[in-house]
Amino acid sequence: MIIVNVKEGESLDRALKRFKKKFEKTGVLRELRSRQAFEKKSITRRTQVKKAIYKQSLNQDNG
Repeated sequence: MIIVNVKEGESLDRALKRFKKKFEKTGVLRELRSRQAFEKKSITRRTQVKKAIYKQSLNQDNG
């Protein structure tokens, strides 16, 4: 369970934003979406490789 302590004088919008950020870091929604439809391991591996190639190409452009 995610707990966000609201500091004194802090707006509710700010606390909600911190909650959303913590929730995003847990990866619950990503996990839920991945479980909705089965994906073969070979396809999962292929997408991971494609993402890695893309990230490397971004790093080469900046470097």
